[in-house]
Amino acid sequence: MSNIKLYMKQAWNLMKQNKLFTGIYVVGTALAIATTMIMAIVYYVKIAPIYPEVNRDRTLFMEQAREKVGTMTNMSPWSLKAVKEWFYPLKNAEVVSAEVKTYGDANKDYIQPKDGSGDFQIYTKYTDPNFFRVYDFRFIEGKPFSEADWQSAVHSAVITDAMAKRLYGDTKDVVGKMFTMNYMDYQVVGVVEAPSFLCKNSFAQIYLPYTVHKEHDQWWGESGMIGYLQITMVVKDEQQEAALREEIKELYRKYNASQDRIELQQLEQPRSYMLSTFQNWVSDEVFDWKAVFKKFGLTLLVLLLVPALNLSGMIAGRMEARLSEMGVRKSFGAHRNGLLGQVMWENLLLTLVGGLLGLFLAWGALYACRDWLFALFDDRPVLAIEGVSTSVSGEMLFAPSIFLAAFLLCLLLNLLSALIPAWNSLRNPIIQSLNEKR
Repeated sequence: MSNIKLYMKQAWNLMKQNKLFTGIYVVGTALAIATTMIMAIVYYVKIAPIYPEVNRDRTLFMEQAREKVGTMTNMSPWSLKAVKEWFYPLKNAEVVSAEVKTYGDANKDYIQPKDGSGDFQIYTKYTDPNFFRVYDFRFIEGKPFSEADWQSAVHSAVITDAMAKRLYGDTKDVVGKMFTMNYMDYQVVGVVEAPSFLCKNSFAQIYLPYTVHKEHDQWWGESGMIGYLQITMVVKDEQQEAALREEIKELYRKYNASQDRIELQQLEQPRSYMLSTFQNWVSDEVFDWKAVFKKFGLTLLVLLLVPALNLSGMIAGRMEARLSEMGVRKSFGAHRNGLLGQVMWENLLLTLVGGLLGLFLAWGALYACRDWLFALFDDRPVLAIEGVSTSVSGEMLFAPSIFLAAFLLCLLLNLLSALIPAWNSLRNPIIQSLNEKR
């Protein structure tokens, strides 16, 4: 422990003596760490259990029905008939929820404010009461719309706290109040803490029973199984997931066996949350996870290796300038391993300072540029409409795993940049080191 304290003290003194080298090294390390951490945090937000999507690892989706009639193929979400006959009765699922799945501007509605200030566009989600069991929303006031409201197509609504403030100026005593959307009146039954726009599956500003949506019971095709509803399921564990997949497979088998001309194709469904994150479209091909890991592995290698090589060159030059110093110390009995340890601790301190700066740079960039930076790596980025903020919570930026990743990155960068040049320099004989010019 005393040696480590001595090394750290010496390292600090050297940093103050060589301010230019220290500054360049710290900034270079900070940029390497920052770019890497930005990518790490962006994907952490995509896959980690974040409010209200805390069940991501247990969530499965049935997004598309594909109907084949002869040579004709139709593909779309599920019909209300399919939801009622197939999915709500599933035995091997903890929760089954359905919601209207629309595209483009069809999932955006317009509020008509009471003060006549002009219509404004909002995000809505038409779903069922089970939606609030799939996603762990925190209710500030009230509760979800009831089963009876959903069955009877009552104009009940759950709104976010941000929407409550926008409509009524406060989140208190909001339950029971009315608002007008698409020139129809709705009553607030609950207020929830708003999810981030980054949580795509749960985000909306207003949640309504899907039975009030004009397309919820529409279907097309010959089977009657194709419509406008997407299915979300939550399982208890891997065993139940396996049983659920077999149960759904059997539903397909029985249906197709009963048909002469019509075939429903299962594709690679149900899809896990993880698969739906990295695969844009439902497919009949097995997803190539190796390609994903290869892509991100190569990206990480570039982000770390290039800065490490640059820093390694700087350290090699610095070590040449210190050869005479090292020669003197070796002549007085200093062991090569001890000198190597000192050099490594010096560079570790520099790397940790740079890593800390890099973390602050990453957090600052992600917060300041959150409206577009989190969509940077998406193949089909979706930007928020006017008035919707891409909120970034503490659990997104300051997760323990992110800190651990940052520390490991610092350690790796230090080893890559310092070990080889230091080892090569310290291999020189004492006489050669002593003869080197300062």
